[in-house]
Amino acid sequence: MVALSRSPDSTCYPARPTSFSGAPSPSTSLTSPAGSPSPVNASIKQLTKNASFSVQLLPDITWDQINVLSIWDIASTSDFGHVTLPRNGSDSVSDSVHTVFDNCKNLSDNYRVRWNLNVEENWIEIGLEAAAPTTYYMAFGWANPNRTKELMSEADVTVASFTEEGRPFVDDFYITAYTECKLSSKDRTAIGVCPDVVYENSKNGMMVNNTRLVYGHRRDGVSLIMFRKPLNSTDKKYDLPVYPNEDMRVIWALGLMKPPNENRSHFLPQFHGGPEKVAYGHLVLNVSEKVDDCFGPLDADDNEDQELIIADTEVPLVVTTGEVLHYPNPPSPSKVLYINNKEAPVLRVERGVPVKFLVQAGHDVALYITSDSLGGNATLRNATETIYSGGPEAEGVVANPHELIWVPDRNTPDQVYYQSLYQEKMGWKVQVVDGALSDMYNNSVLLDDQQVTFFWTLSEDSITIAARGVKKSGYLAIGFGNGMVNSYAYVGWIGDTGKGHLNTYWIDGKRPLNIHPTNENLTHVRCRSEDGIITLEFTRPLKPSCNQNDKPECKNIVDPTTPLKVIWAIGSKWTDDHLSEKNMHTVTSQRPVQVLLIRGSSEAEQGLQPVLAVHGFMMFLSWGILIPGGILAARYLKHVKGDGWYQIHIYLQYSGLAIILLGVLFAVAELRGFYVSSLHVKLGIAAIVFASVQPMNAYLRPEKPANGEDASTKRLI
Repeated sequence: MVALSRSPDSTCYPARPTSFSGAPSPSTSLTSPAGSPSPVNASIKQLTKNASFSVQLLPDITWDQINVLSIWDIASTSDFGHVTLPRNGSDSVSDSVHTVFDNCKNLSDNYRVRWNLNVEENWIEIGLEAAAPTTYYMAFGWANPNRTKELMSEADVTVASFTEEGRPFVDDFYITAYTECKLSSKDRTAIGVCPDVVYENSKNGMMVNNTRLVYGHRRDGVSLIMFRKPLNSTDKKYDLPVYPNEDMRVIWALGLMKPPNENRSHFLPQFHGGPEKVAYGHLVLNVSEKVDDCFGPLDADDNEDQELIIADTEVPLVVTTGEVLHYPNPPSPSKVLYINNKEAPVLRVERGVPVKFLVQAGHDVALYITSDSLGGNATLRNATETIYSGGPEAEGVVANPHELIWVPDRNTPDQVYYQSLYQEKMGWKVQVVDGALSDMYNNSVLLDDQQVTFFWTLSEDSITIAARGVKKSGYLAIGFGNGMVNSYAYVGWIGDTGKGHLNTYWIDGKRPLNIHPTNENLTHVRCRSEDGIITLEFTRPLKPSCNQNDKPECKNIVDPTTPLKVIWAIGSKWTDDHLSEKNMHTVTSQRPVQVLLIRGSSEAEQGLQPVLAVHGFMMFLSWGILIPGGILAARYLKHVKGDGWYQIHIYLQYSGLAIILLGVLFAVAELRGFYVSSLHVKLGIAAIVFASVQPMNAYLRPEKPANGEDASTKRLI
């Protein structure tokens, strides 16, 4: 509570609780909202939650000159919290707003349950209230009375949360196992923490969600969702009866909610984690007894609940200006940026997905995306900023709007800001979240056996790479080389604490002791697991910046102009400590895939055996059968009447030469080039040259002399 002093005798009047978006600095000044020199100045030392302090006005200042009292941070020009003061006695201190519930019980410091009971009509109305992010769920329900441990198993729980659009919802859940809801691989029945409808939908489609939403909202970072459920439900399989006059064990939890995707239509609560009585807990409750131990409103650590706009690549974001009504970071100019008619909303974008702005805020407002929370050209404040898009040219009016397209990439920070280049604090936050990997990367190919997808984006002197498996695994590895031996490997795995790791190695054998850690210059490294499927990402230079060429990683050069041979492996467990046989892969690629980095495609490495077989057969047919056959025809068939021997000789020789040339072209096409480094190729070229000279010689050779005449010198040559 903040105590406001209105007179020299320091009589204090309580103001409504104010939540802070960050801890104040050791010395924080209180100023008027216009940012004028402070008429009141207080030094705050070790200010903690629910602490009180008094403010004494200077002798020449009266309260009717001040309408806002603020906790102010000078460095970031941010309002950590403020109260609006009554003017001329027109706004007296308001009475507390009475709750619509008869009972309230604190479950933790930031979570409480409220309820009304109507035994005659067989229902209980429950309100779950928590100071938690919108992406969190609130779970509350009754434990199975026959269980004395593992109370969440076989429990009947209601889970409440908000959709991405901010709509409240509730679902009836039944817990069969301490896992995320999934379908059994044997009979496709549901198991885990699942909505009741999922259990029945897996059998006969019967609807069993007997919990009904009544109301829900978020205010100042606090969620409140009200729902009604029967005391004695018609669903005897998944709902437990609530005996209103008996002590019953109830359970509760707070945690992250996973939204639906293309494979499932339901929101699913994730493991709550955290310590007991903070993230989860249980207690004995008799709902017919009057309980009210909730004093004052919940105070959220982050009370910013601005409008949220999720960018859609098909729908442009119209940027205008308007009057200040509820700007999230006061004070602000007299006008602020509006997006799609919403005042300074939080904007959520996906990496790799283009965002189109139609800027029509006037010629005095130039939109830009910046790392600076204040905007207004940070260089004028001797500050630094990174500009991701926009600038002086991004200004327009309704009749002639400016179209600005911004594509956040995987290196864009999780939070940036949209602001005006010419005025501070007109815009607000941009949340940058991961999109699909296919959106974040320019190219992708499936590796051998189609169990790993390889993504990449080339830049001038670096390459950004991602790999994602299709099966659950303990680790995912990709490597550059013809096989595991003599390859450069990148291994991503999730540690025991849930943190992702990625290490690099040089492998010169097939045993754990042949796996040598390297020190490659990787940046923007990420490794995560979703439903047990690992995705790893990193950026590396095309040419390592090594001074010591004896290090293996110094030879790991990626040349975009030549095919990159990529292999993969997955296994059950990895560690950055001592490796053993347990860490060896369980599934691996059978052959490398040649990735054509510039072209954006790939070709499977077939190996040389099929090429040599076809090439060798063609050469054997020509050099071993056709050409010798032509020679033998000229040597031993001249006694045959006519020129039959000559026709056989010509056809066999020309056929042999044609097959030789086809064999060469086949080898060149399969090997993707004409290489003369080996002795085999050099001797082959010499033989082909001599073979090609033979028909030229036959064409230029003078006619055979008549019987009895001597052959000419040219013919002999």
